[in-house]
Amino acid sequence: MKALQDSLIELIRRTSAEIPDDVQKAILASLEQEKKGTIAESALRIIEQNIELARRKSQPICQDTGSILFYIDAPVGLDQVAFAETAREAVRLATAKGYLRQNSVDPLTGKNTGTNLGPGSPSLHFHQHRGNDLTVRLILKGGGCENVGAQYALPHRGLKADRDLEGCRRVILDAVLQAQGKGCGPGVLGVCIGGDRATGYAHSKEQLLRKLDDRNPVPELDRLEQDILQTANELGIGPMGFGGRTTLLGVKIGLLNRLPASYFVSVSYMCWAFRRQGVRLDADGAIAEWLY
Repeated sequence: MKALQDSLIELIRRTSAEIPDDVQKAILASLEQEKKGTIAESALRIIEQNIELARRKSQPICQDTGSILFYIDAPVGLDQVAFAETAREAVRLATAKGYLRQNSVDPLTGKNTGTNLGPGSPSLHFHQHRGNDLTVRLILKGGGCENVGAQYALPHRGLKADRDLEGCRRVILDAVLQAQGKGCGPGVLGVCIGGDRATGYAHSKEQLLRKLDDRNPVPELDRLEQDILQTANELGIGPMGFGGRTTLLGVKIGLLNRLPASYFVSVSYMCWAFRRQGVRLDADGAIAEWLY
């Protein structure tokens, strides 16, 4: 398990310190779109400098290194108990090395564990398949963007949102409006239409594993993603709520079947410090390929 442990530590380090290429390209493209001399341009310029400084010094991009979310796609037969033990030890060691902030607090006492270990930390999501590949993706999701996530039950009278895609559009844009100036924008939305309250939020976060430049294979959802992205960027909220043309960098929407009595739309907001990375591991647990 030594090779696996070392691989997971390196995955944590790189996720914490280096923005994925697709996200950096989106930020640089947004910088070109903002008017010169505006606060929006200045905010994005500082973000650009932050990204470069963190990468060069191999230090966390943000002081809030966030919730630790592992997504493991594994062949049948993987010892999930052993893998989870190794992942927790990797988190402990990565925290000791400074790759992760001491960031896990007991909700009753307020005591910090100092190790990022405790109930629900880290969070591991295992998905088995019949192939041979073992891939591990990691999201570090900060508290600021987590605070502005939202869940809506349709119909929503106040927003005149019915149980249809137009209703979904209305509540998703309302989530963007309510988040303005918060959540460290420009942000990325992960959305789930359907499911129950728990699975809806979980699936909305899984949408953040998609690359920003991909396109939804479901035509109706693809159109909805592009429409919300364009509309949100016309609201004038801009980076950090300072105004401008870049409120969102991307919108990713998924579906889950729902009960006839329920129609939830769950929105997970990710900040500009979009810490998401992944690896494919070989049979020994060493890194064979980076996924982003």
